[in-house]
Amino acid sequence: MPELRAPTVSVRASFLAAMAEFVAEGRGEPDDHSMVGKEISWLHDNGWSDPGAFDLFVRRLRDQALPDAQRPPDHVPATTLWWMDGSDYLGRIAIRHRLTPALREYYGHIGYDIRPTARRRGHATAMLAAALPIAGRLGVAPALITCQYDNLGSRVVIERNGGVLEDRRGDKLRFWVPTVNGAAG
Repeated sequence: MPELRAPTVSVRASFLAAMAEFVAEGRGEPDDHSMVGKEISWLHDNGWSDPGAFDLFVRRLRDQALPDAQRPPDHVPATTLWWMDGSDYLGRIAIRHRLTPALREYYGHIGYDIRPTARRRGHATAMLAAALPIAGRLGVAPALITCQYDNLGSRVVIERNGGVLEDRRGDKLRFWVPTVNGAAG
C-alpha cells in the first residue's frame, strides 16, 4: 500500500524513471517553472546518472524543511514527501510552511505531482489526504491549494479532500482545504 515517506536515495532508479516520464510529456523545458520542472533541470545540470548528485539532490530536498536552510530569497521552508509503494516512486507532495504574497496569490501551501504512469488510480487523492494532517502539524490550517482552472483531475482531488473554492485568479483556481479537525477557511 502506498505511503508518504521522506525522500530517499533507495528509490533512485524508480525516481529517475518517473522523471523520464515527465520529460516525455514535455516537462522540464526552460519555461517549466513547476517543482517537477525545476527538479528535472537540477538533475540534468548535475548529472542524471551520477549517484552522488542524486544523494545531494535528496539531502537538499530534505534540508528545505529546516527553517535555517539556504534557499532563494523568495522561497519558504517546505517539507517534501514522496508517495511510494515499496521501492516504486509514484509521486511527490510539497508542503510550504508559510505563504509569501506570491504563494498566497498563485501557488498556495501544497503542490503535488503523480508520475504519468501512475495517474488515474486515486494516488493524488490518497496522497493529499495523507499529507493534510502533516500540514496541520506544521501549523498550516487551513491549506491554500491551487490548480489550473482547466485541470479537472486536480480540482476533483482537492474537492475530494474537502477543498472549498474561494476564487479564480488568472488561470488558477484557489481552494481552502481543512488540515485539522475539518476546519477550512
